[in-house]
Amino acid sequence: MVKLIALYKRPEDKVSFDEHYQNVHTPITKKIPGLRKMEVTKIVGSPGGESKYYLLCEMYYDDHDALKAAMKTDEAKASGKDLMSFAGDLVTMMIGEEVE
Repeated sequence: MVKLIALYKRPEDKVSFDEHYQNVHTPITKKIPGLRKMEVTKIVGSPGGESKYYLLCEMYYDDHDALKAAMKTDEAKASGKDLMSFAGDLVTMMIGEEVE
């Protein structure tokens, strides 16, 4: 499996961020063809105390080809456009592979 990972820094307005993320962004993202699973984790701290990160989203695809194909779809473009509108300065995107 391949993951597209979105790591978000702590927003200034957590309530507005959470509302948009849950009610607008997540439904758009879940429509992306080829998306097998989407896991969202709220960051509550770190071993050293408070974390500068707020949220982690892992979006699973079968393989790199499936991810590449998905990113070319209208649904992925809509998700990306929405992402930039509310969290462009907060998010870091990464691609990872599961290791067994």
